[in-house]
Amino acid sequence: ITINDTVVGSHHSPYVIAEAGSNFNQDLETARQLINVAADAGANAVKFQLFRADFLYPNGGELYDVFKSIELISDWVPLLADHAKQRDIDFIASAFDIASLGLLEGVNVPAHKIASSETTNLAFVHHVASTGKPLIISTGMCDMVDVEEAVNVCLGTGNTQVALMQCGTMYPLPPELANLKVISSFSQRFNCPTGFSDHTLGQTSAITAIGLGATIYEKH
Repeated sequence: ITINDTVVGSHHSPYVIAEAGSNFNQDLETARQLINVAADAGANAVKFQLFRADFLYPNGGELYDVFKSIELISDWVPLLADHAKQRDIDFIASAFDIASLGLLEGVNVPAHKIASSETTNLAFVHHVASTGKPLIISTGMCDMVDVEEAVNVCLGTGNTQVALMQCGTMYPLPPELANLKVISSFSQRFNCPTGFSDHTLGQTSAITAIGLGATIYEKH
């Protein structure tokens, strides 16, 4: 696949994503600084999460309060995208609803990331794939059949620019649970770029993932 003129696949340097997520304490300047340190570190991309608590938890409650307090404010998206462009680093984000997807399309992100929790939301995957942009799909909450269904939905839209990420949904993830051989399994079964979304501490899992053929590496 190709992300903003960068070829991602075998025989190319790994495409490195610095995961900013929601870890900026809802402070615009902190979000900008996360972009700066990602660029200074030499990452290809910096990634945020774009969700709306009102959509995810319409009935309110404790989780609503938590997610509301860490939302990426919509008006900040073009500001952060512009800042990333100035720092010569790709700006991408995981959208969790169609309105957020539209906001990312409005700033012309070079690729879309599907969070593990949304990979089984096939209607949403269809919407994202229909943009024609490359899709990076995390699989931390999926069985193999879930991954196959998501890939098939993408292919059904005519979008073949699909990459799959092995991911463990613990923070931090003990290295012995990283299950990195899935990278090879994905590559053999789906014949697409594969990678590792790394929630472990240290560098051992990163080095091992690249050795096993990961062509995308995301560090949380």
